[in-house]
Amino acid sequence: MVGILLLTHAPLGSAFLQAAAHVFRSMPERFEAIDVIADQNIDEVNRMAREAVQRLNDGSGVLVMTDVMGGTPSNCCCHLGDPSDVAVIAGISLPMLLRAITYRQDTLDVVVEMALAGAQSGATRVDNRVRIAQK
Repeated sequence: MVGILLLTHAPLGSAFLQAAAHVFRSMPERFEAIDVIADQNIDEVNRMAREAVQRLNDGSGVLVMTDVMGGTPSNCCCHLGDPSDVAVIAGISLPMLLRAITYRQDTLDVVVEMALAGAQSGATRVDNRVRIAQK
């Protein structure tokens, strides 16, 4: 099973953990978050992230999801392991995360594809125009 690590600005990762536990009615296995706080030591974040990837990887790989490309959390994703074992996606959303959890029994590459598809299909304008078009 592909492990999932949320490496985000505080408190987003913890909030996404709780949202996923709510949707799935329990905390998914091999699923952790690291909430990076302002002015946190980068070396400490890198160490914590590497340790989490090792814990989460049962041989199927780990998907690391971060919030903003170029932020401290995403910058700490550069040296987490072999790219065949660790994939990184920036721009986490709840639809992206739920899709990744749903498909994590598959290969890491498939989990990445499904997570990205969830992000794209999950971003939808919701107003009267959408409701009228659906009728």
